[in-house]
Amino acid sequence: MVTEISGQIDIMLADSNTLVLSAMSEIFEDDPRFSLVATSATAEGFLGTAMRIPIQVGVIDWQLPALGGARLIEVLREQVNPPRLVVYGDGTGDLPRQAMSVGAAGFVARSSPTKALLDTCAEVAAGKMVFPFVDVRELKNDPLHSLSRKERQMLESLSKGLTNRELSKELGISTNTVKFHLSNLYEKLSVRNRAQAIAYFYSKRAGDGDPRG
Repeated sequence: MVTEISGQIDIMLADSNTLVLSAMSEIFEDDPRFSLVATSATAEGFLGTAMRIPIQVGVIDWQLPALGGARLIEVLREQVNPPRLVVYGDGTGDLPRQAMSVGAAGFVARSSPTKALLDTCAEVAAGKMVFPFVDVRELKNDPLHSLSRKERQMLESLSKGLTNRELSKELGISTNTVKFHLSNLYEKLSVRNRAQAIAYFYSKRAGDGDPRG
């Protein structure tokens, strides 16, 4: 369901290129739909601010030092009420699908007109997913898209044939927590046991989607 936005949209920008960051800042400051809360040149800086200050939308560079855009999105997904993120990057190749697969809400190519970036952020703030040349419905139907970061780690570790005790040690959680995550993992993947989950992992790895995101 798309939510109507009342008032300005609180937004934060993060880009490793200071010239791009400065230009984007001017663009958003000149648009009355947005309130620019902060900027950062690193993923850690973005994360630190987003943990302290409510932000509705974030625009991030996929190559942000040092965590990178993918890892930043995964970390923020684990938080309560995280900002919806738009990746601003190279429009060629598979990057839009990669961004969507880890939990981004939108993608805009750097070669796109300024209006495309502004409008995408407004649509994302209203609850939409905005990706060029990507079938959003297809990815939404992929169970991997619903997995948390810990569940993704669990699935990859399962593929190594680890026992619950070994999973507990590798992931730094109790065996009871391992069982809890496994139960959720099986339900989301619509499998019944370890063997089926591992088979699912390798079937995805052999296809066009890497289950590790």
